[in-house]
Amino acid sequence: MNDYLPLRLHVPEPSGRPGCKTDFSYLQLSAAGAVRKPAVDVDPQATADLAASLVRVLDEQGHAQGPWAEDIPAQVLHDGLRAMLTTRIYDTRMVTAQRQKKMSFYIQSLGEEAIGSAHALALRGDDMCFPTYRQQSILMARKLPLVDMICQLFSNEKDPLKGRQLPVMYSYKDEGFFSISGNLATQFVQAVGWAMASAIQGDTRIASAWIGDGSTAEADFHTALTFAHVYRAPVILNVVNNQWAISSFQGIAGGEATTFAGRGVGCGIASLRVDGNDFLAVFAASRWAAERARRNHGPTLIEWVTYRAGPHSTSDDPSKYRPADDGQHFPLGDPIARLKQHLIVSGVWSEEQHAALESEIEAQVIAALKAAEQFGTLVSGRVASAATIFEDVYKDMPEHLRRQRQQMGA
Repeated sequence: MNDYLPLRLHVPEPSGRPGCKTDFSYLQLSAAGAVRKPAVDVDPQATADLAASLVRVLDEQGHAQGPWAEDIPAQVLHDGLRAMLTTRIYDTRMVTAQRQKKMSFYIQSLGEEAIGSAHALALRGDDMCFPTYRQQSILMARKLPLVDMICQLFSNEKDPLKGRQLPVMYSYKDEGFFSISGNLATQFVQAVGWAMASAIQGDTRIASAWIGDGSTAEADFHTALTFAHVYRAPVILNVVNNQWAISSFQGIAGGEATTFAGRGVGCGIASLRVDGNDFLAVFAASRWAAERARRNHGPTLIEWVTYRAGPHSTSDDPSKYRPADDGQHFPLGDPIARLKQHLIVSGVWSEEQHAALESEIEAQVIAALKAAEQFGTLVSGRVASAATIFEDVYKDMPEHLRRQRQQMGA
């Protein structure tokens, strides 16, 4: 006699669908200032509680609370606010440009601007970031020329990548920004390898790897964790948990019964789970992890809890799979509004200054957009010369390629 019921699979479901308000209680939030801050040489296994709780600094009134509240220079906070505002305004303008057929597609980072901005400001300028396609705020914090970035989006005759990369897949080696790959998760392994090479050379530069919650289901993610743990690579492993992959909820990637930060602890890596919409918390956690790596205490995995407030890309309609106003109800709020509030209650900022900064950045982005358009857009043509397909492939061009280029008349 068979006493067993039929086997069945569990398929994770989001706590909100179109027409049904999302229940965000699954986030497991901690109060601002409630989570402890360990020494940078902490044993990885002793961070299990930090991987299950949530590091937060800013309270509801904008005041900094707890052990992670650091004395951050006012200039860094102002630079961070500028970088976040630049990212948001730039994103808005580029989405419009895509709708005008000036580029094929675009990916914005609405609601996630604090993560890349604060992280970049906490690192050294010569540390190498291995990003995904939603970390343009790193470039804004490092003050990359907007015209160059827009020319890459347009794939025009001044595209610094000569039309070889999809829009938003930037590459700035000299600025510590590794080429973005459309093959998800590859950058995680590459970052660990780069960090290992830095250690082998006796350098002091560290690497910072980026991945989304959905891509943690890729094999490269687990390979990276293994190598980072075994060799104690000087790398920060960033998991941006914005709750959604392209259209699948983070539970599908394994975030339902545990946290993504918990995976780091299981692999012997010190891990933190941090409020990604809290600029002060992001900066403090990033600086802690960077110090840990640079002091030869090994890697850190950080899960940044945030929310993708906009579509996955300009090809996506999130209202098909989640409530249309979900971003407005996310309990961790808007990262820009939160930092702005903190600066105001601290007496170093005002509504008038904020409005003036927005206007200034808006003018800068518009001017950069117009300048880039002079070199061509997708709709107007003027793309990179066909002759460039032969360049930057070999150090010394082989004779058969020289002949092919001559046959093209290039």
